[in-house]
Amino acid sequence: MRVVITGGTGFIGSILTKTLQKQGHDVIIFTRKPSSKHNGVQYVQWLTDHAAPENEIGEIDAIVNLAGVSIDDGRWTEERKKQIHESRITATTEILRIIKSLPKKPSVLVNASAIGIYPPSLTAKYTEESKAVGNDFLAQTVYDWEHLAQTASDFDVRTVFTRFGIVLGKDGGALPLIQLPYKLFAGGKIGSGNQWFSWVHVEDVANAILFSLENDSIEGPVNVVAPSPMHMNAFGKTIAKVLHRPHWFPVPSFAMELALGEKSIIVLKGQHVFPKKLLENGFTFSYPSLESALKNLL
Repeated sequence: MRVVITGGTGFIGSILTKTLQKQGHDVIIFTRKPSSKHNGVQYVQWLTDHAAPENEIGEIDAIVNLAGVSIDDGRWTEERKKQIHESRITATTEILRIIKSLPKKPSVLVNASAIGIYPPSLTAKYTEESKAVGNDFLAQTVYDWEHLAQTASDFDVRTVFTRFGIVLGKDGGALPLIQLPYKLFAGGKIGSGNQWFSWVHVEDVANAILFSLENDSIEGPVNVVAPSPMHMNAFGKTIAKVLHRPHWFPVPSFAMELALGEKSIIVLKGQHVFPKKLLENGFTFSYPSLESALKNLL
C-alpha cells in the first residue's frame, strides 16, 4: 500500500512509519516542514500557504490522520484547549478536502481518536458498542473530531476511529512522567487509586493501525487498548515491582489538581475500556499484560 500519514514524525507516527515499512508499504508523510526523501519516506508539505499535497502524491491507498497539538504538553489553559481542538479540526478538514480532490479515492481513512470520549466511571465497562459520550473538554473534542472525520464515508472511503488508551512508550506518551516518582523512590497511590487505567503499548498501537488498514471488515470506532485495564493503584504497584522500587508515597487528588489543573482528569478519573472489535477480528496483542509491557519498556 501507499500510505499517507499526518503527524508521521511524532511519537506514534514515527513507530507506525517503521512498522509499515517493515511490511513493505510505501510511506508519505505530510508535514509543515518537509525535508528531502529520507529512509525511503516521501515528505510532502501541507497546512501552509499555497501547499497542494494532492498534486504531489499520485494515487494512494490509505490515509492515517494523527495530526493535532499534544494534550500532554502544558496546562489546559483556555488558549491551549483552543489549540488542541482547532488543530484536529483544521487537519481533518484539510484531509477531507484532499480526498475530495483526488480522482481515485483512498480505500480507507484511519483517524486518531481517544477513549476520552467515554464518560469517566468506576463501574461502567466500555466497548465500541457503547454510545455514552462524556461532557468534559476532552470528550467533546474527540466527539467533534470523529464526527467530522466520518464525512469521509461520503466519498466511499472506509473510515476507522482508533480510540487510543493511555499509550506507553520509552521516549513518549505517559510512561516517562508516571515512572519518574518511582525512580526517585517517591511513587505511590494517585488520588483514590480506584480510577481505571486503560493502557496500551505503543507497538500494539502501531500494529492495530496497520491491522485496521489491512482489514476491510473493520470500520467505525476501534478501542486501541490492551485487554487488561487496571485500577491506578494496581498499575502503580506493577511499575514499582518492575523497577524494584517502593509503592508507598500517596499523592492526594487536590495536589494533582493544583499541579495539572483541568488536565488532572487524565490521571484522577478514568474509564474501563475493552478492545472488543480488535479481538473479535483476530488481532493479537504483543503486550497483553502490563508487566510484559513494562519489562519491555523499562
